[in-house]
Amino acid sequence: MKRATGIMIIVLALVVLSGCAHLQASGSQPSSSALDRIVKKGELVVGTVGSMPPLNMTTKDGKLKGLEIDLAGMIARGMGVRLRFETMPFDQLLPALEAGRVDMILSDMTMTPQRNLKVAFVGPYFISGKSILTKQATLLSAKKAVDLNSTERTFTALDGSTSAVFVRQLMPKAKLVTVKDYDQGVALVLQGKVDALVADYPICVISAVRYADQGLAYVATPLTYEPIGIAVPPGDAQLNNWLGNFLKAIEGGGELELLKQHYFGDPSWIKDLP
Repeated sequence: MKRATGIMIIVLALVVLSGCAHLQASGSQPSSSALDRIVKKGELVVGTVGSMPPLNMTTKDGKLKGLEIDLAGMIARGMGVRLRFETMPFDQLLPALEAGRVDMILSDMTMTPQRNLKVAFVGPYFISGKSILTKQATLLSAKKAVDLNSTERTFTALDGSTSAVFVRQLMPKAKLVTVKDYDQGVALVLQGKVDALVADYPICVISAVRYADQGLAYVATPLTYEPIGIAVPPGDAQLNNWLGNFLKAIEGGGELELLKQHYFGDPSWIKDLP
């Protein structure tokens, strides 16, 4: 009986060892974390639109600037790696992250449950909300979406954004024209081709300041609550943990607040925009 038991133990051990060898041979070992790959490569690739002032924008000389651009720089320095940006239309950012073409997204992206089904989020590092940018005074009294829901209204919003979803779901009677970037949206408002641009509150505020001589105004009270976070690949606990601790550190140390004060308290950077 003892001999039979001993044989069974040996057989089981051989099966386990065989399974381990198979895993090693087939390359099914746990892959290294995204953070490890970034550090070993020595480069952090960040996806952004580059046309969402003051969070991210492109200056007259083609350089990227903004709160998120500076935040990405701080993250890269914290990792001890160089930083490279990949700019693209907003609706291409998540596919780029899922395909591994970028390591993370910093581009005024709201942490929604729908997006969170596909990617992970760290944050928020900024709180925003929906507003409208318009030249029509009658629209400025809106307190909620129902006040804007009319077949007589035409709105524009960024393609693939929560603003577009906001219009479709809460203002279904209105016509929606989607655009690839905010410059196109603002141009449609200025040209009178649409009644208003629906966008995150900071975009509307800065656009009104930027084109102050052209009669643009915005709804002062945000219509929604929008937590803005860093989008990262799913299932990577180490990268999520590192970024979460990093955001807590710069928030507790006051660096994040200084960034916000710089870009929202002093709009002198507007002169650098095209």
